[in-house]
Amino acid sequence: MTPLSQRSEKRVGAFVWTWTVLVLLLVYLPIVCGALAGLSKGRYFLFPVRAFSLEWWSRTFASIEITTIVQTSLAIAAIVTLVSVVVAFFGALAFARYDWKGRRLYQKLVLLPIFFPQPVLGLALLLWFNALGIQPSWHTAAIAHLIWIIPVVTLVIAIKVYSFDQSVEEAAADLGASRLFVLREVTLPILWPGIWSGALFAFLLSWGNFPLSLYTAGADSTVPKWLYSKMVAGYTPMVPALGTMSTLTAAAFLLLAGLVAMAVRRRTERLNS
Repeated sequence: MTPLSQRSEKRVGAFVWTWTVLVLLLVYLPIVCGALAGLSKGRYFLFPVRAFSLEWWSRTFASIEITTIVQTSLAIAAIVTLVSVVVAFFGALAFARYDWKGRRLYQKLVLLPIFFPQPVLGLALLLWFNALGIQPSWHTAAIAHLIWIIPVVTLVIAIKVYSFDQSVEEAAADLGASRLFVLREVTLPILWPGIWSGALFAFLLSWGNFPLSLYTAGADSTVPKWLYSKMVAGYTPMVPALGTMSTLTAAAFLLLAGLVAMAVRRRTERLNS
């Protein structure tokens, strides 16, 4: 390698590192500012922080209103995750595996909600609920989340289905395995990474969804909806405190999910070796 190429490679490496640091600062600096605002003793965020305090975090943990809001958001996210994974699993098989009449139309229709702006979709669902005489609540918010998230999860699982070798199932069937046994012992373990990834997408997209909840949750409130309402009127440092808690919870959830996926992968490798 010539000295000129070495200098060029060093410049490229320095540029990549600089660009990476700038992107990380752009993404995480607002989160750090929010965390500092929640730890500030004053009501409004000033930098540098003059005095730190855990008062607002204590109030956030002790607030019955926030506890109810978090429970509502968790209930919606859990229901959306469970239903979307089950529906999307079979939808992904129809999307990517089987060749049937109307498959191409189905592939287009199932992904259509993704391309709708969420405020427009939320408003349309609100009008639909009102036309049916359904009172908006967290139940209707869960339905709205499902309409938007199921196509996302279907696409995530379908990516794994496309790489699925059907001959493995055929070999199990030739050895006398029933369809249910093949599904439980062959299909599901192979597609598990896609299913797990889809579940993560479903939970996090539902947990942090604001536009659909704003239109369809009615008098019930979720974490993003409450944060927005308090930013518009009645701001307290509990807003950045709850926002930081929400971010840390999502990060912990991702870390736990990664550890579970690693444990499952290692167990599978030990069984296969």
